[in-house]
Amino acid sequence: MIAHLDMALLIGAAVLLVAVAAVRWSTRLGVPSLLVYLALGVLLGSVFGLRFDNAELVRLLGTCALVLIIAEGGLTARWTTLRPVLGLASTLATLGVLVSVVVVTVVCHFVLGWDWRTAALIGAVLSSTDAAAVFSTLRRLRLRPRLVATLEAESGINDAPVVLLVILLSSPEGIGPWWQETLFIAYELAAGAVIGLLVGLVGRELLRRAALPAAGLYPLAAVGLTVLAYAGGAVVHASGFLAVYAAGVVLGNSRLPHRQAILGFADGLAWLSQIGLFVLLGLLVSPPGLVQMLVPAVLVGVVLTFLARPLSVLASATPFGVGWREQMFLSWAGLRGAVPIVLATIPLAQGVPGAEALFNIVFVLVVVFTMVQAGTLPSVAVRLGVTAPGEATELRVETAPLDRMHAELLQIEVPPGSGLAGVHLDELRLPVGASVTLVLRDGVGFVPDRDTRLRMGDSLLIVATEAVRDDAERRLRAVSRRGRLAHWFGEDGREHGD
Repeated sequence: MIAHLDMALLIGAAVLLVAVAAVRWSTRLGVPSLLVYLALGVLLGSVFGLRFDNAELVRLLGTCALVLIIAEGGLTARWTTLRPVLGLASTLATLGVLVSVVVVTVVCHFVLGWDWRTAALIGAVLSSTDAAAVFSTLRRLRLRPRLVATLEAESGINDAPVVLLVILLSSPEGIGPWWQETLFIAYELAAGAVIGLLVGLVGRELLRRAALPAAGLYPLAAVGLTVLAYAGGAVVHASGFLAVYAAGVVLGNSRLPHRQAILGFADGLAWLSQIGLFVLLGLLVSPPGLVQMLVPAVLVGVVLTFLARPLSVLASATPFGVGWREQMFLSWAGLRGAVPIVLATIPLAQGVPGAEALFNIVFVLVVVFTMVQAGTLPSVAVRLGVTAPGEATELRVETAPLDRMHAELLQIEVPPGSGLAGVHLDELRLPVGASVTLVLRDGVGFVPDRDTRLRMGDSLLIVATEAVRDDAERRLRAVSRRGRLAHWFGEDGREHGD
């Protein structure tokens, strides 16, 4: 047994290191690294002879991985950018999903001759955009904040209704009356959102008040709370995925100790989950079966990409006044990834007729169209005029509590494109009770004065009392977005009435 464990650790460590190194290669090519991980799994199975055909185990492990991936998406979502697009993202995740499922189902039934159940299953499985693919791709591009926030929020929310729909379609008992299933899905979504919000709010207060003995315990506790939200939702038959995302958003936008460490830990767990999940999915497929399903997969992908997705965006985004250029980009940027492949294991594990062919079609479609869409996103964004070259990258604020002094230390780094660069300290207009105490520039630290001008790449150490800590962070974010003229705008850096 020990020998088998040692060999498993050796293979696992080698795969992990290769996958980590592959991130740099995939970034240069502009494609999601998930394609490299899938290729690793296929290579291990077809070339090195590692056999793995347990669809039920993949579904269970995939669910665990998706919980961590969605949790990281929620934790890193900024409420100030999420709030204006929440209605649009929710509509895309509900009405948009319904339109996409109906279009794909009808075309697959009448054009490809599939039975209604199989056609509906593939329509449901493919209707969900993938959080991991969207997050990893969009965060490398400088786009209009509204577009990025919409796509990220949609991919974080739409997993919940799609999972419920796929489970219903895969059930051996079949689907009940449409009104009954509609009420059931509505309950699961509403209950999942409420549970996630409650866990996030309670967890926020606990983390604020708890004086944990080690800084490393805060990331563990934060991620544990998001997993608790999923489990709590699942126990009462609510949507666990929506509960995870809601809890992550609440925690990620709260004033938590060691917030940056929490985000870094969640990011690392999400990467590990992606690597393990995609390699497993690659092991599960059979290359000969993939070749046989190439033509049907391309046909379904064309229908999905050029008909179903644009119609779903049109129906969802038009009422919100979204322009045609942004609608076209939203249509093209609806990336598929691990989520559809994991969802395809549900009918496979349930023994639904034709499930193996469905899984292979979804796998081929995801690989081919993710490579095409992700690789062309930068050029499409430029052609449609939806880029924002001057948009500052996210300002990261690290917080450490000073309990006895009723104060906190804020650590920030001036990011590329930030309006903080070129601003004198006295132009920051920090509230009384907050002060920049140290600047680290080119590896040398010094105590600044009011005439010190900030530069890109500077690291700042700021001491703020608990009473003004939030105001100080809002002010820093405002200047980062608007520069020294931020005082002409609202305290969050946006014009009044926006």
